Amino acid sequence: MFSFLKSKKTIENYLKNIKSDNILTIKLSEPLNCLLDFTYNFKWQSNFDEDHEITPNSNISYKKLVEFIKNPKNVIIIEGNVGKRFCSSLGADLKYFGGTGDTINVGTVIINGDIDTRCGISMVSGVIYQSKKYKIKEPVGNIIEIESDIKDYKKFVSITDFLKNGNAKGYKILKPNKIISENLIISDKILRDTVGARLDEDYIITVEGNVDLSTGILMKKGKVIVNGDAGKNTGAVLRGGTVIVNGKTADFTGSDMKDGNIIIREDAGKYLAAKAKNGHIYSKTGSSIPPFKKYPLNEFDKKLLKSNGINNLKDYWKFSK
Repeated sequence: MFSFLKSKKTIENYLKNIKSDNILTIKLSEPLNCLLDFTYNFKWQSNFDEDHEITPNSNISYKKLVEFIKNPKNVIIIEGNVGKRFCSSLGADLKYFGGTGDTINVGTVIINGDIDTRCGISMVSGVIYQSKKYKIKEPVGNIIEIESDIKDYKKFVSITDFLKNGNAKGYKILKPNKIISENLIISDKILRDTVGARLDEDYIITVEGNVDLSTGILMKKGKVIVNGDAGKNTGAVLRGGTVIVNGKTADFTGSDMKDGNIIIREDAGKYLAAKAKNGHIYSKTGSSIPPFKKYPLNEFDKKLLKSNGINNLKDYWKFSK
């Protein structure tokens, strides 16, 4: 009763209840890219050195930060601005590094500084607190701001985690975003990458506006609906579920996709289904990469499109193997 009258705790009170061994503090003199990036800047596609110290003589490497945050009890405090790809794939137990490919629980990040673009791309767990004095630059990743429990701090979690665990964790959505049953409706007009990353349950994410890169990446179940346009790599590495763009997409739609359906109401761009193994892409126009080819719709395809709100099927095609 009267819970709405309870005051938020200060950052000092929050940290007071955490053991010193569970806190790691970093002070930055300049912005650094790829801090807490679980992919180590897509190491399989780059020469990024995860053992490199983030600052000279700090004895703290990029890898040490990632390993530290893998303990859910741990807190990393960053004083200063950070660069691009902050907390990328946070909480993903990546197969490339011997993991399961599933989500793991991780700790908390507190930052007193600005955050550059693509913060939290493909992020699936963990919490980011940012002082209200500072800004986060768009596009952001698979994150959403929720009601904060710390005074003068914004609180961000992954969209995937919000849907799967939000009720259990007491997460509360901020307006104008809202959740109706199992449908999260995002109306804040913030440009995002990787919306719905790694979603593996039957939730719906509806974005009222445009999105940027890799919408629905690595999704297994569920649905992402974009009432606007989408950037490159829409549905990349899709493993199931459905991505619907009620506008157009940029190139490389369905790249590396394994399963699932991608529906584009307008143009789907060039290089459709590059390196794709399976699945279907539906659109009026687009240019696919073999072995994916353009086919007329069959009865199953027509039923699928109509069930997803597309009733005028004239000029639609299916791209598949």
